[in-house]
Amino acid sequence: MHFTAQYDPAAARLELAGDCQMEDAAALVRRLDEVRSSPPLTLHIGLTRAELRDIGPAWLLYRAIAELRGRGIAVEIDGRTPEHFAYFDELLKREAGAWTPLAAPTLEQRLAGVWRGLAERFRSWYESMVYGGRLIESAAVAWHSLKRLRIPSVVRHMHETGVQAIPVVAVIAMLISVISAYIGAQQLRPFGAEIFTVDLVAIGVLRELGVLLTAIMVAGRTGSAYAAELGVMKLNDEVDALESMGMNPYEVLVLPRVVALVLVMPLLTIVANAMGLAGGAILTGYLIDLPFAQFVARLDAAIAPTTFWAGLVKAPVFGLLIALTGTLRGLQVRESSRELGRLTTVAVVQSIFLVIFADALFAIFFLEIDF
Repeated sequence: MHFTAQYDPAAARLELAGDCQMEDAAALVRRLDEVRSSPPLTLHIGLTRAELRDIGPAWLLYRAIAELRGRGIAVEIDGRTPEHFAYFDELLKREAGAWTPLAAPTLEQRLAGVWRGLAERFRSWYESMVYGGRLIESAAVAWHSLKRLRIPSVVRHMHETGVQAIPVVAVIAMLISVISAYIGAQQLRPFGAEIFTVDLVAIGVLRELGVLLTAIMVAGRTGSAYAAELGVMKLNDEVDALESMGMNPYEVLVLPRVVALVLVMPLLTIVANAMGLAGGAILTGYLIDLPFAQFVARLDAAIAPTTFWAGLVKAPVFGLLIALTGTLRGLQVRESSRELGRLTTVAVVQSIFLVIFADALFAIFFLEIDF
């Protein structure tokens, strides 16, 4: 039915008829403007034969009624009130309603929150202790048998975590070394001590930067992979399936990953050290015209017998921390894929934190023993 809108000032009545759609909004606006220009004391709006299905015309009528009532004019609706009006009422209440302040937590609620936090912390510690105990037990049993040590699995994980990580570790080590050499040369040039850039690069790369950057890259690459792989296995009940078949999941899944990462970390550190020294040699040759033979001679004079080993002995420890953290968080996944993402992130963050914390402890220890 075609929409019509008629306003009779003498009868103080606005009569709407037909199906009012968006294209009829202009006609409705004209009639509402007539009402606003000469409003009666009481306005009757006839909606018996009208349908306002579209939200646009309904909002125009709702706003006009609210405006007229705000001016003290009584508005009466004859017929069924449009369904959109209830939605407009609720929406305006939400916008105009005052926010009620949250009640301060009671002492009982605070104590309950503290207890829940402590319970969660103790549960995490208990799971970590169980994990460590079962892993040590599995390692002690598997150590006496190459078959139970699962050499093929160890080799596969060494290839995935070591060989495939060589390009990114090499590039990062070279770039960081180039940056260190550039900054060192710029700072030493006013003193005529550019030659000591070699000492800066050599000692920095061999003692700290090589192994630390390698550990951070491995934590982000391999630690997250370990957590995600084991987490997916937990969600798919593969770990429970291994236990139901009488197999030890720590021996099958965890131990090969830990052994592989402990073995490849020193090798990746050697690669990072070599690429770092190569980057330093390239930049010093470019900035201060230092021949490669002189760079090697200065390198030999700059490093002490313990410089190389000070960085290398950290690598297995860092690898052990990364592997333990990644596998532990992966085995803690349960219930949902959201938990998988959260614990994978936790594994990476905690691995990097533990690596940096362990590096600080190594630095203090080496200083105390003059290593």
